[in-house]
Amino acid sequence: MKSYLLFFLTAAVWAQSAAPQAAPQAPAQELPADTVVATFGDGQKLTAGELNAFLAVMPPNMQQAALRDRKAFVQQIVLMRHLSEMAEKAKMDQQSPTKDALAFNRMYILMNAQLHEKLDGIMVQPTDAQSFYNDNKDRFAQVRVKALYVRFGASASGDGAKETKHLTEAEAEAKIGKLRAAILAGADFVKLVKENSEDPTSAAKDGDFGTIHSTDNLPEAIRAAIFALKAGEVSEAVKQPNGFYLFRAEAISPQPYAEVQEEIVKQLKQAHFKLWMDELNRSLNLQIRNEKFFAEGGGAPATK
Repeated sequence: MKSYLLFFLTAAVWAQSAAPQAAPQAPAQELPADTVVATFGDGQKLTAGELNAFLAVMPPNMQQAALRDRKAFVQQIVLMRHLSEMAEKAKMDQQSPTKDALAFNRMYILMNAQLHEKLDGIMVQPTDAQSFYNDNKDRFAQVRVKALYVRFGASASGDGAKETKHLTEAEAEAKIGKLRAAILAGADFVKLVKENSEDPTSAAKDGDFGTIHSTDNLPEAIRAAIFALKAGEVSEAVKQPNGFYLFRAEAISPQPYAEVQEEIVKQLKQAHFKLWMDELNRSLNLQIRNEKFFAEGGGAPATK
């Protein structure tokens, strides 16, 4: 009983809150669609095609649960069908709030189908994507970076029992400031990294911090500092929760077109889709006729 209740509650949440997204891929069809998988009631048949059709439109979490225990899934589908038929015989589909919920969910599902149909139908020509790339290379910048890191505060050692003492925040800020001044005066950045940096990963590679892309998931302070640099420049000290960074831009270039082509096509499709949606909203000719509904508490359904 508990598993049935969980299944129905999950289905109810799915039906009422499904967001626009691509439908999950149907699992590989192991049997011909007309293969009878089970019978129930007075001999009604349930086929592989029907079950796979249900699986294909279920959210991924429900789909995975169904595939883990297919017999339970079939049992639940049959029970759902029987209960829904009982509800129809009792004319619940013609009574509120069930009638209203059915109307809303039908409208919601059809809306999403239309949105997906429109978005999937937008075609971006390769020449348009190439032109967008050529005109917006700054959006696809990548910077090869070296870093020097000075830690502050206490950090736990590997056994979780002791703490290694580091500089205070003020001491670390003063130290990184002196290091930056020395670099600007001509000191060797890599040499100072080897002598001072407390980021073991980059320090072991002469300060190499990797190639950073404008779309990478980075703290905003680090992103802003890196992409403000010109090749060869060193950033101001960038404070993070446990230390300060200095970054030096080694080389700046746009990402190769092949690496960003898919993202560009996605952006252009979204831009076309937004224009279509804006025009659709304008065409609705919506006019508010009674402001009382929008007042606090106005027109709100009564709660039990």
